[in-house]
Formats: sequence, C-alpha cells, structure tokens
Amino acid sequence: MQYITGVHALNIPCSLLTCGDWHASALRWQKITFMDTEKAFFKDYGIELDKTIPEHSETYAVANHIRALLDLLELGNFSVAQGMNRDFICNDNYTSEIFNKVSMMRNLPNWQDIDCFMIKEYYMKWVDFKKGLNL
Repeated sequence: MQYITGVHALNIPCSLLTCGDWHASALRWQKITFMDTEKAFFKDYGIELDKTIPEHSETYAVANHIRALLDLLELGNFSVAQGMNRDFICNDNYTSEIFNKVSMMRNLPNWQDIDCFMIKEYYMKWVDFKKGLNL
C-alpha cells in the first residue's frame, strides 16, 4: 500500500496526541513523499487510512507522526527529523514506544547515525534504554 510519509505526514493531523509540524502552507502538496508498506521497514505500523490532505480532493493512507519520523530515520533524513522529541512528538507518553521501534532498526546500515540522532534528541533516556537492552 502506498502511503504519505515524511514532512508531509508530519503536517497532517493524526490520531496521536502529538504536535506534528506546523508549516503545511509552506509545503509543495503536489510533490508528496510516498512509500510502500511492502518495502518499508515497519510495514503497515502507524498508517492511518482515509486522510484528507491539502490541495487534494481524494483521501490517502498517511503515516502517523511517530511512523513518519521512523521513516525519516530509516531514510537517513535527520535534518527533517530534527526536533523529533520536543517539536514533533511533544508527549513523553510515547517515548517507550518510540524507543522500542527505533531499537528494532539496529541492524540497518545507518544504525550508528540513527543512534547518534537519538542521543541528541533524547539524551540520557536513550542511553539508559540502550543499556537495558545491551545495545
């Protein structure tokens, strides 16, 4: 299934109690980032169906904010994901879920970059979490 992800998904309200992004009017809604659940690392986790998006009359499958950020990490697009913790998620209730999902990525080729990003975003919470898993 094709779904919208990345910065576009961060600018579409989702079912989570997260902030998302707030620059929807600055985006080019005719050049949306799509991924395929069959090829993506997390398959259909965090995909919401029948979402409306700016400048389109049809509805789409869209990554929720956590999934959109996980996709950005998988793709190594850290500059867009910067601010994940305090700007886009803004809710500590999701930290455990995020840590568990990110730790599943430890065999990806860019794991060291993902790990460094998580340290910058979550500091000692991430370091302590990794110690508990012996990562």
